[in-house]
Amino acid sequence: MANSALLVMDVQRDVVAIADDGSGYLRRLRAAIDGARAVGIPVIYVVMGLRPGDPEVSPRNKVMTHVVRAGLFTEGAPGTEIHDDIAPQQGDVVVTKRRGSAFSGSDLDLVLRARDIDSLVLTGIATSAVVLSTLWHAIDLDYGLTVLTDACLDTDPEVHQMLTEKLFPQWADVFAVEDWLKVIAPQ
Repeated sequence: MANSALLVMDVQRDVVAIADDGSGYLRRLRAAIDGARAVGIPVIYVVMGLRPGDPEVSPRNKVMTHVVRAGLFTEGAPGTEIHDDIAPQQGDVVVTKRRGSAFSGSDLDLVLRARDIDSLVLTGIATSAVVLSTLWHAIDLDYGLTVLTDACLDTDPEVHQMLTEKLFPQWADVFAVEDWLKVIAPQ
């Protein structure tokens, strides 16, 4: 896992309130974060943040218009903060994006290249949004990819299952958190 980073994407208070299904998602994600830190894999948080007044949102973009109408992701709003259960530690990088992919409207690629990171471990909410969008973008940028299936969450369990079992394995290494932890820190 040399030259890898763990991306924790869109695990913000309002998003967790909408998507958390009571299955222990935050506990599994915390285990992945702690495991990455234990072996020196940098943890990079990615958050969606829109400026007050939403100047970056076009009415032609249905997804972003829906987000604004739902009152989500306004910079500075308490619900936009990273969830307390997986909060960054001193030295962790937090990247703000303006669209679905962690790369869109952010300086993520610059941060990764400055650290000579060439492989990404993807986690986040939602599987069908930020995880899928970031995966596609990262493929086009030639990053190696791993997806932690149970550290991803979606409001539609069937979509999550289809993506993590049928599509993602075609383009990335796919692990449950527990199995990934055994790979990065064999006993």
